[in-house]
Amino acid sequence: MALDAETRDQLIDTVRRFVAEKLRPIEAQVADDDAVPPEILAEMRALGLYGLTIPEEYGGLDLSMEDECLVGIELGRTSPAFRSAFGTNVGIGSQGLVMFGTPEQKAKWLPDIASGELVTSFALTEPEAGSDSASVQTRATRDGDVYVLNGAKRYITNANKAGLFTVMARTNPDIRGGGGVSAFLVPRDLPGLSIGKPEKKMGQQGAHICDVIFDNVRVPVENRLGGEGEGFKVAMQVLDRGRLHISSVCIGVAERLITDCVAYATERKQFGQAISSFQLIQGMIADSKTEAMAARALTLESARKRDSGQSVTLEAAASKYYASEMVGRVADRAVQIFGGAGYVADYGIERLYRDVRIFRIYEGTSQIQQVVIARETLKRGG
Repeated sequence: MALDAETRDQLIDTVRRFVAEKLRPIEAQVADDDAVPPEILAEMRALGLYGLTIPEEYGGLDLSMEDECLVGIELGRTSPAFRSAFGTNVGIGSQGLVMFGTPEQKAKWLPDIASGELVTSFALTEPEAGSDSASVQTRATRDGDVYVLNGAKRYITNANKAGLFTVMARTNPDIRGGGGVSAFLVPRDLPGLSIGKPEKKMGQQGAHICDVIFDNVRVPVENRLGGEGEGFKVAMQVLDRGRLHISSVCIGVAERLITDCVAYATERKQFGQAISSFQLIQGMIADSKTEAMAARALTLESARKRDSGQSVTLEAAASKYYASEMVGRVADRAVQIFGGAGYVADYGIERLYRDVRIFRIYEGTSQIQQVVIARETLKRGG
């Protein structure tokens, strides 16, 4: 649902102030502690951030894709770990349920997802199935009125906090590829489900990823999401929206880095003058600004197309591919502009440089986006 202009502006202003006043001052603390403080999580719940995309009837804000992206840009102006705390509730951890859930499933889980009382995760990636997501090996075997799940998922965001998992599992081993995969809503407390320890990562400390193990986990048939064999369709439609969301966060990080670079270059002096007067510094700022503007235009236009009911598989992939690669280049230039100061921890530039690297990998690597873009372009005839 698109907000009216006044309400949208109020929401964006609220998020912008929350980021500036509450989140940015504790970025280094969160990175050092590898945890977002509980009081910050409570404020996020109070602001409704866990329910940005949940329908209003279940307690959410039900943002349009464009409005979600505009909020995502604001959230990108601080450490991505903060957004990750509720990102799965907003995106891949809830949207399968929103799009494909039965009225009973929605009524059971969506209110707690919207309030943040229930954290969700999306369990697709496996040790042998990452980019090749149609090769899921986790099995779901029908046994009367339950499915018995066995297998392992890897690098699952928020798994250690989640109370509900959307799990992709193979229900028909005789069908190769995505046609034999189904989606399930799996509560954390079911016997046989266990969580591995959080991985040590290059960046985004405070956001956690873990393995999820299924050992004869008995999931009621009514927890299947969509029809049997529709899991891959669920996953792909969820990822279309998720890729636009990630694109918006990349734009926000890039815009924050550009602002930091301009401030530093204006203050920092070499050879008796501010380094902002040097044309080679100006060139890096110009390239960064142009690319960030292009990513913003592409992403918001793609979001508007999705809101109008058009298929945006190509546009979402192109947005995610361009925006995630773009923010990596902007972060690299930021380190260069800051020089030695960019390489040490005090200014936070090196932390963001590490934080943004994952954007080119999760929710579809850049190479997978290229495959999708090419496939969809060929399908459309140009």
